[in-house]
Amino acid sequence: MKMKQKKNNRTLKVVFLSIAGFVLVFSIISMVVIRIIYDKQFPRYDRYDETVTSYLRYSDVELDYPRKIVSFKSGENKLQGYVYGMEQDMGLVVIAHGLGGGADSYLPHITYFVDKGWRVFAYDATGSFDSEGKSTKGFPQALIDLDAALQYISMQDEYNDLPIMLFGHSWGGYAVANALHYDHEISGIVSISGVNSPMEIILEQGKHMMGGFVYTQYPFLWLNQRILFSKVASLNAVDAINQSDVPVLIIHGTEDDLVDYNGSSIISKLDEITNSKVRAISINEPGKNGHTNVYISDEAVDYINEINILYKELYDSYEGKIPYEVNQEFYSGIDRSLAHDLDPELMNEINTFFLECLN
Repeated sequence: MKMKQKKNNRTLKVVFLSIAGFVLVFSIISMVVIRIIYDKQFPRYDRYDETVTSYLRYSDVELDYPRKIVSFKSGENKLQGYVYGMEQDMGLVVIAHGLGGGADSYLPHITYFVDKGWRVFAYDATGSFDSEGKSTKGFPQALIDLDAALQYISMQDEYNDLPIMLFGHSWGGYAVANALHYDHEISGIVSISGVNSPMEIILEQGKHMMGGFVYTQYPFLWLNQRILFSKVASLNAVDAINQSDVPVLIIHGTEDDLVDYNGSSIISKLDEITNSKVRAISINEPGKNGHTNVYISDEAVDYINEINILYKELYDSYEGKIPYEVNQEFYSGIDRSLAHDLDPELMNEINTFFLECLN
């Protein structure tokens, strides 16, 4: 009987050690793989070649919109900022850009706000365009950089009497909403295509890549972000908005293919928001209800469709290998202002919202 009990104990011990060993190996492999995949999702984004892009370039508008270049630190990295409408004192609109771009990616919005009488402060986030950083690091970095920008602004006498409005899209949309976790004097916020929390968007994107298996990686995804960003990784927009009475306008496209309207988006959490000064706009018009086209005009939508047809013909004619010089010639003929013409109704609604925040 004792021999049998000893044998059972040995068997249980072997099973326990086997399970423990499997869990240990699985955990180590998972952490290594998660870190590799995670880092690949947040590379550095240098300034694009301006001769082969349809984006509006600063050289296209610099005569009418002079700017001052400034710099400030975010952690160990020096970030580059840009101030427009230097003499205007109605208020300061701080623009937080999306992942993969930089401040100049939002030149149509910058020039719109300047035309409406606002001073504008935009900046290239960590690992983006003319700012330092080997990578963009992760979603929480957008919030860390915005906090650094607002700290810099608070220390400059020229901004002391200016009400501060925040405007952000995507990565920046997440940042401006979550900025309410910090002790900054903010008068109003517009968040477009914004994410509620880093973990939600990571799981959402991870599910596209790995299916349901991604949920087995949750502990490692969470740990990786905590290691990189400490408690900032756990902050979410709903909590930030609810602990404040700052007016917030949330805008999202119903067919957003990057930040799911019914998933990781802030707009999907409206029933959890208790701040009475929150408003939301759902964009459901075809051709304008996605992630990056949510704020463009009908004319821009039609023009972009025309450009895409022409480019597809060019692409097919060269069997996918368009010579660089041919590409340059094609893009030189694009009307960049029209391609990024903003929806006047939506932008005027945003401007009216900011004006109401002044009262």
